[in-house]
Amino acid sequence: MVRLNPQEYIDELTKEFKLNSNENIAAGQKAYMKDNFLFFGLKSERRRELQKPFLAKAFLPSKSEAFTIIKLLWSKPEREYQLFGQELAFKYVKSFEVEDIDVIEFMIANKSWWDTVDFIAVKLVGAYLKQFPSERNRITAKWQKSGNMWLQRSAILFQLKYKTELDAELLSIIIKSNLGSKEFFINKAIGWILREYTRTNPQWVISFVEENEDALSGLSKREALRLLN
Repeated sequence: MVRLNPQEYIDELTKEFKLNSNENIAAGQKAYMKDNFLFFGLKSERRRELQKPFLAKAFLPSKSEAFTIIKLLWSKPEREYQLFGQELAFKYVKSFEVEDIDVIEFMIANKSWWDTVDFIAVKLVGAYLKQFPSERNRITAKWQKSGNMWLQRSAILFQLKYKTELDAELLSIIIKSNLGSKEFFINKAIGWILREYTRTNPQWVISFVEENEDALSGLSKREALRLLN
């Protein structure tokens, strides 16, 4: 494999995906994802085998070309393109620049579903806001005001793996701005981040749940305290 321009890169990826497609698996995947997306019918393990050469360090495109590729992949109907695209983006986390949040936000806000948003929130947004902590308040406030459930979920979840580096004050602000939501994906995210934080600071989570018991959804409370019960 030699270095390819963005369209050639996608064309070669498409060839591999099509050659290994499976209509029966694709139908099951489409149903599992509530008919939101089409699929080639590649199981995760097989897809990762096929895409490995495209993610090899020696053949990676430049970051600017990769971001062009990602936006093109996001325009395509088969879900494997977006699943590959987020893993391509992850190759550049150590070279993120401040303006790269625009591409990350685009990925969250388009073709949105939990299978991409959760990866992007934790692995891309989480890495970005660790590198640029001064951007945290601005970006999370913007996303909370956006009216986009997936941006809001990402703001809740980006600290999921921060452990002792988690900013509890910011997490509290973000969660409280979402209290009263009827959205399953919001309330589940609140419970998930709180549950994960019980591994590091259980007393903070217990206190937070007690202080906000009347406002937190039942789902959020159950998820938050699951490891403690």
